[in-house]
Order: sequence, then structure tokens, then C-alpha cells
Amino acid sequence: MKSSLQSKYSYYALSLLLAVNLLNYIDRQIIYAVFPLIKDAFTLTDTSLGLLGSAFMLCYMLSAPPLGWLGDRMTRVRIAAAGLAVWSVATSLSGLAASYRSLLSARISVGIGEASFGTVSPGLLSDYFPKEKRGRILSYFYLAIPVGSALGYLLGGLLGERFGWQAAFLIVGLPGILLTIPLWLLREPERGATEERASTVEVAIKTDYMSLFYNRPYVINTLAMTAMTFAMGGLAQWVPTFLYRFHRLDLTEANTYFGGITVLAGIGGTLIGGWLGDFLQKKTDKGYLLVSGWGFIIGAPLTIYALVTPSVITCLVTIFFAEFFLFLNTGPLNTVIVNVTAPALRARAFAANIFIIHALGDAVSPAMLGWLSDYWGLRDALLMTPVALFAASVFCFLCGRVIGEGAGLRQGR
Repeated sequence: MKSSLQSKYSYYALSLLLAVNLLNYIDRQIIYAVFPLIKDAFTLTDTSLGLLGSAFMLCYMLSAPPLGWLGDRMTRVRIAAAGLAVWSVATSLSGLAASYRSLLSARISVGIGEASFGTVSPGLLSDYFPKEKRGRILSYFYLAIPVGSALGYLLGGLLGERFGWQAAFLIVGLPGILLTIPLWLLREPERGATEERASTVEVAIKTDYMSLFYNRPYVINTLAMTAMTFAMGGLAQWVPTFLYRFHRLDLTEANTYFGGITVLAGIGGTLIGGWLGDFLQKKTDKGYLLVSGWGFIIGAPLTIYALVTPSVITCLVTIFFAEFFLFLNTGPLNTVIVNVTAPALRARAFAANIFIIHALGDAVSPAMLGWLSDYWGLRDALLMTPVALFAASVFCFLCGRVIGEGAGLRQGR
């Protein structure tokens, strides 16, 4: 009876954390749906528009390391709840911005709040469920990426065009405030409660940030995620504008089509990636990385074709298939982080991962692509992203090889 109640509570925790993560990505992505409206309101260049995304990511990544340090020492649900309150209020305040600088400041505050949640939530969730279910459970949790992002585009496009971009920010910021109390009251699980003590991967004997950089699987996996984040972050922020400019779709159409495609492809790719990763992981220690690596290999050329085709229908169909294969990585690569780090170090492991993947990924790619767009045109600028996707595949296969070698050494003892 006790086990049944605990299982139900674990799924309640998953549902609550998933709901919060949905708001995380709605509030993060909605600004990109109203880029053209903000550009007209403040008479901005594409470089300045891109900086709004890069400034958010810069603050997000800089906040993560200290918050990760706190996350391994303090009650994680309290840190997550405080972060939710901060970013929800900041999102609503974005709707009151009367200048580019005030909007930039509000987006920086959103970054601080979301970093609080992002550093502690995966490790927190992993302590509610056993290791053999982690790929699927984290895939459910990360369904928020495609669904929340798509809702951000859809709500931003609809609300922005009907009521103005300020109203869009004001409306989407309110639900997070309501969820702050349930998250604050969530029961904190014991760290490492679901670990198999004898078989935990032999890494991170020390429990400080520097020990992570001696953990080869962690480092290479993070490099794969960095290349992926550079590409997908830039595409997520600029594809609606690309459809608006090159295929002559209006703002609502561009965001609705892209949002709908992202939901369908993202849900399918994320769920199948988590299931397939758990399945292959039972057969080989590099199962999660094989799923992710092949997803990138297939998704990169599809991305190229989507950008160069003159047909809007072909473009949208190809974007769907590209996103499906790219989203295969979501659950597996995050599960690798959990599996190769010790429970006492996981908040810092995710914090360092957040810092690196955004510092070298989507903290720079929006502004870089915007700058290149001012000189080359948006289509040519976006063709930089498939190169990064191919690099991500190489890192996935390399990480799998390192993990495979480690497994062979352990079996030979």
C-alpha cells in the first residue's frame, strides 16, 4: 500500500514539474513569436532583436553555477518554486516595457528564474523514479520543450496580432504565479533514493565543479548538447521570421504552422527517443547516445533542404521530419547526465551543463545569426546550423565509445 501511494505521488510530482516546465518554455519562446512586432515598435535591427534572445541566455547560463551549488545543499523544491515566481513576474513585466532597454532588463530577470528551476528539476525528478525508467520519465518531462515552445509561438502569434505584443507577455506570465504554491509544497525526495548503490557509474568521487571536467562521458556529452543547442536555439528563434519573410506567410500563419509542427514532431520524437533509448540501453551502455547521434545524422540534411526549397509546403513538411529526428535526443542526452554523475553532484552537473551549452550555444547563435542575416540574408545565415548538428552527432558517437570502453574495463576486472 505504501509503495502504491509513493508511486502515485511520484507521478503527481512528474505532472506538476511537467506543468511548470511547460510554462518555462512558453515564457521563454513567446518573445520570438512577436519579433516582427517588437522590431516595428522599437525600430530595431535584426542584431538588436537577436540580442534579446542572447541576453536571456547569457543571464540564464551565468545564474546556473551558483544556483546549482545551492541546489546540492538546500531544498530543491524551494529553489524551483522561487525561480518560478521570479520568471513569471518578469514575463508579465515584459508586457509593461516602454523601451528596448526595459524589455531587455525584464528578459534578463526571466533568465535568473528559469535557471533556478532548470538546475534542480532533472535531478529532483530522477529521485522519484528507478534508473531503468529514467529515459522515459525525463522524456515526459522534456515534452515541455516542443509543446511549451509551440504554445509560445501559437499564443504569441494569436495574442500579439489581436491584442498587441505587450498583452501577450502579461497574459502568459500569470499561470506561473498560481503554480508557485503547489511547487513550494511538493515533498522533497531523498537524494539518490532510487540509486542502485553497487552499480552506480564510477565517476565524480569529488563533489565539486572541477571534478566534472575529469568525467569524460559528461564532458563529451555536454559538447554534443552544446552543438545541438547552438543549432536548434538559432532555428527556434529565427524560423518563424524566415517563414514570414521568405514564404510570405503572415505572422499568425508563420507561428501557427511552426508551432503546430513543433508540437507534433516534438512529442513524437521526444517520446520515441526516450522509449528507444531505454530499450537500447538494456542491450548496450551507449544506447542513449546511439539514438541521439543517428537522430542528428538524419536531421541535419533535412534541415538544409527545408531552408533551400522554394516551396512553402515542402519546407513545412521537411521541417516536421527534421524536428522529429532532432527531438530524439531530448530524453537520452539528459539521462546520460544523470547516469554518469553522483546524486550529490547532479544539480551542479546540470548547472555546469546549462552554462556550457548556452555559453557556446544559443547565447551566441541568435545574435550571430542576426548579425549574419544583416550581411548575408537570413536564409544563408541559417544554413550555418546544420554544420553544428553534424558536429553534435560526432560527439554523441565519441561519447558512446568512451562509455563502451569504460564498461569493458569494468567487466574485465
